[in-house]
Amino acid sequence: MRIIEEIGEMQQQADAWRREGKAIGFAPTMGYLHDGHLALVKAARSRADIVVVSIFVNPTQFSPGEDLERYPRDTGRDLRLLREAGADAVFLPTTAEIYPDGYQTHVEVSRVTTSLCGMSRPGHFRGVATVVTKLFNIVKPHTAVFGEKDFQQLVTIRRMVRDLNMDVEIVGHPIVREADGLAMSSRNVYLTEAQRLTALRLQKSLAAAQALVDTGERRAEVVLKRVKEVLEEGDDLLIDYAQIRHPETLEETVLIEAPALCALAAFVGKTRLIDNRILNVPHKP
Repeated sequence: MRIIEEIGEMQQQADAWRREGKAIGFAPTMGYLHDGHLALVKAARSRADIVVVSIFVNPTQFSPGEDLERYPRDTGRDLRLLREAGADAVFLPTTAEIYPDGYQTHVEVSRVTTSLCGMSRPGHFRGVATVVTKLFNIVKPHTAVFGEKDFQQLVTIRRMVRDLNMDVEIVGHPIVREADGLAMSSRNVYLTEAQRLTALRLQKSLAAAQALVDTGERRAEVVLKRVKEVLEEGDDLLIDYAQIRHPETLEETVLIEAPALCALAAFVGKTRLIDNRILNVPHKP
């Protein structure tokens, strides 16, 4: 497995692979890898000859006061896991390599970034869109895989790629969960044992939403009322948002008459967690 730290070297290697007719699959990460990230690597492998993984904790997608400095990092462990997973190369740049002195260009996607996490994390998606654009220009992938846990991020990247005519296929990968149902996240390491039990209410509330839709309920406000009831069944959880949105436009859904995104964000202690589920409407016999 090749470790590449400089942009020029990564671009030259990508050009060489392309000249050889090899398809490049890409999984961008911020490191501190778990099985969810490794599933992205596996998905990229199924679609490409070469798999590149980036590890870069992107400072521009953290809002003031967020956990940039304490975001978990373990590069040695990450590299070991990626070798075992069969990655061909890891792009491991420094912040100065990605954002050198004088850097002043940003990419901003408008409407799909204004709701959900965009409301409570100002500037977050501008940072995401900017760094992903740069990574696409550096790694030059044919395919890039993103996890559906960060559903708004996935929608944003798809919109950006479509709007800017980027020649890369964007693949969404289903949420990977722990055995108890908690969505895998690098931030789960912050949770105490008691907080982890509290965090299970996110997945439980999503299941309750689907169960209500299964019984015939179509009013989003009624479904969301049930979601919030489940989330608030105990202490140490503060809801950031619970919303039902169109899965492509992220516009608000009033009546659930087609698949709809139920998306959540909540603070468990000081840790902000997100989760989501596509609510499917049962077919009438």
